[in-house]
Amino acid sequence: MRRRRRHSEAHGQERWLLTYSDLITLLLGLFVILYAMSKIDTKKYTQWVAAFGGVFGSSQVDMKQGIGEKGLVDGMNEQIRVRQMIKEALELNGRSDAITVSMDERGVTIHIQEELLFPSGGAELKNSSLVTLDSLAHVFKRLPNDIRIEGHTDNIPINTPRFPSNWHLSVTRAMNTGYYLIGNHRMDPDKIAVVGYGDQRPLGPNDTERGRGVNRRVDIVIQMSAVTQTLDRQRQQAMQGG
Repeated sequence: MRRRRRHSEAHGQERWLLTYSDLITLLLGLFVILYAMSKIDTKKYTQWVAAFGGVFGSSQVDMKQGIGEKGLVDGMNEQIRVRQMIKEALELNGRSDAITVSMDERGVTIHIQEELLFPSGGAELKNSSLVTLDSLAHVFKRLPNDIRIEGHTDNIPINTPRFPSNWHLSVTRAMNTGYYLIGNHRMDPDKIAVVGYGDQRPLGPNDTERGRGVNRRVDIVIQMSAVTQTLDRQRQQAMQGG
């Protein structure tokens, strides 16, 4: 009887450990959920802001600064502001039908179709395209951001003495666009990068004429992502502090 009583008392004294372990497990699960909810997907957040900015036609997004990092919200607002500047500049010359403007994690991208800038299979800028580039240059010069000019083609191969491949054509078109901005508007060459992708990054299907027309383009990317700049500053500060 004594042995049985002692075993029962010891078992009763250890019962609180079960309750304590359950409580710790629940708290751990709660903190994991809170941590997961606090993480922001920058790309999805950018797309969300861009979509709502387009719907309301506003250059500002009213959001509580408590949602996410302040630099993230400021970066989204800055991208929307620059996009609005670009759209206003394009509407002045009446050629916005051949140009679209988008936003992503890199910044603001201006998609200019081939028909506006170049003759078919050529890389010399049309005289009619200079008005558009002049309008854009006035905006670029007001911004401190780097500019990346990207040439693109459709998937129909080209093979001429001057352009042995689509890649050669895309690079030359991007280069001529950059030369014009530097030579005619005295833009800082250090701010402009040129790259050609050929047919490797299509926006539309290459099995239709309309899709191929969308793919024959020059993209001008305003690398103005304040989100990236904020993260870069944080990394630099962390490295300096370490």
